[in-house]
Amino acid sequence: MSSLETASETPRPSLPDLFTGFLKIGLMGFGGVGPVARHIIVAERNWLDDRAYAELMGICQALPGANTVNAAVMLGDRFRGGIGALTCVFALMAMPLLCLVALANGYDAVSGHPLAQTALTGAAASAAGLILGTALRLLTKAGLARWAWLMAAAAFVAVGVLRLPMLPTLLVLVPLGLVAATLGARRV
Repeated sequence: MSSLETASETPRPSLPDLFTGFLKIGLMGFGGVGPVARHIIVAERNWLDDRAYAELMGICQALPGANTVNAAVMLGDRFRGGIGALTCVFALMAMPLLCLVALANGYDAVSGHPLAQTALTGAAASAAGLILGTALRLLTKAGLARWAWLMAAAAFVAVGVLRLPMLPTLLVLVPLGLVAATLGARRV
């Protein structure tokens, strides 16, 4: 039984809980929702543990679309069905859309100023740091087998260093990972 399946043993959050949780994720997720989503879903709300969250994000990474939107759909559906999925996605997107419209209007007024360009560069660097920090936290707490570390390293090198497209990389690494997991399970 996977960590995602055992996560269903925890009490199911209500629709208002799902709404406020994903509303908070959407509102706090400037520059990258991943670290905020992990904190709220795992540490604050205890909807999943770190291992189940890492598994969920692994699935969401392989699906088309934004990872956190995919996670909102999957968690909402798991806890409250279709209406839960819609609630989570609506809550996740509501505040960012409102903020984006307001910020776009403000940015339009100052976009030619050099300080605006410097601020955007700083925001991009902060977002990259948040993504790396979250990835390291997930990797260290996920309790990965040796083969899983090799798959993670191969994915990083292929996509991050060699700049290979993600879909072909996944089409190669996912079957290799399944073979490695099957062989690893037979040894145990």
